[in-house]
Amino acid sequence: MRIRTAIYSLAFASVLAGSTAAVAADKITIIVGGYEKQIYLPAKLAERLGYFKDEGLDVELLNEAAGVDAENEMLAGAVQGVVGFYDHCVDLQAKGKFVESIVQFSQAPGEVELVSSKYPDVKSMADLKGKNLGVTGLGSSTNFLTQYLMMKSGVQLSDFTSVPVGAGATFIAAMQQDKIQAGMTTEPTISRLLKTGEARVLVDMRTMESTKAALGGTYPAASLYMTTAWVEKNKPTVQKLANAFVKTLKYINTHSAADIAEQMPKDYYVGDKEGYVKALADGKAMFTADGVMPQGGPETVLAVLSGFSKNIKGKQIDLSKTYTTEFVKAAK
Repeated sequence: MRIRTAIYSLAFASVLAGSTAAVAADKITIIVGGYEKQIYLPAKLAERLGYFKDEGLDVELLNEAAGVDAENEMLAGAVQGVVGFYDHCVDLQAKGKFVESIVQFSQAPGEVELVSSKYPDVKSMADLKGKNLGVTGLGSSTNFLTQYLMMKSGVQLSDFTSVPVGAGATFIAAMQQDKIQAGMTTEPTISRLLKTGEARVLVDMRTMESTKAALGGTYPAASLYMTTAWVEKNKPTVQKLANAFVKTLKYINTHSAADIAEQMPKDYYVGDKEGYVKALADGKAMFTADGVMPQGGPETVLAVLSGFSKNIKGKQIDLSKTYTTEFVKAAK
C-alpha cells in the first residue's frame, strides 16, 4: 500500500482540481487483480508488446491481489481503470455505483475449485459444508462464485467459511497448512498444486463448456472496467485503450501459447515454463477474439449473483449500463 501513496495523492489532487493535465498526457493508471494470473494476461501482454505506447498512452499497471481491493481504489479516484471480473459492474450498480466493462477479455472465469488431497471423501461442493474455503478476498469474484456454487449445492452461507488467502504462494501455503480445505484459484496456481498432487479439481471453469455446466451459461469474467462518469469525460483516451487491448486479444487468438509465453516476464512461469505453456494452451480459448461482450453473458452473471447475494436480490439492474461495446467495435 505504501508504494501507492504518491499515486493516491496525485490522482486525488487531479480529480479534486478538475485538472485535465493527465488526460492531455494520456497518463493512465490501471490496477490489475493479480497481473501474473493467466486470466489477466492481456494487461501485461499489451504492455510487453508495446501496444499502449503505439496508441500514445503512458499506462502504469499496478498489482493488487484481490479484485475487490482494486475496485475500491478505482472508486476512490486513485486509479482510472481496473482489470478484473465483470461481475463487479453488476454488483456495484446494485449499490448505486455505475461502472462498465469497456473491453471484455474472457467468456469463462478461468477459475477452478481445488480440494486438498487430505480430503479424499469430498466429491462435490455439498461435501464442503463446515469447511474453510479459500478465496482471493472477501467480496471478490472468487468469493461470489464460491458462494453461488455452495448455495446451488444446498449449503447455506452460514455453513462454511470463506477465507481470504490471495493466489499463488499464499494460496498454496494455506492449503498445505490446512488453513483451507478447498479453494478457488486460477492458473498458474492450479497447475502447481495439481503437479505436486497436493490438490485435485472439484469444479472446473476454465473452458466455455465446463463453465456452462457449472454456472448455467456463458460467464464473462476478466475485463477492463471503468466508472461510467470517467469514460464519458475521456472518450478519446478510452478508445486508445480499447484499440490496444483489442489488438492484444487478436494477438492471443492468432499466436500459440508458447509464442505468448515468450512475451511474458520469466518469473510468471514460477520455475515451470512447460507447465505455464500447457496451462495457457488448455485455457486460451477463454479469451474473446475481439473484446465484445458475449451474448447472454450478462444475464448469466446476474442470475449467479442473484442466487446468493442479498445485495442483488430484489434490485432492478439495468445490464445495458454494466458494459459497452462502443469502443471495441470502433477499435482500429
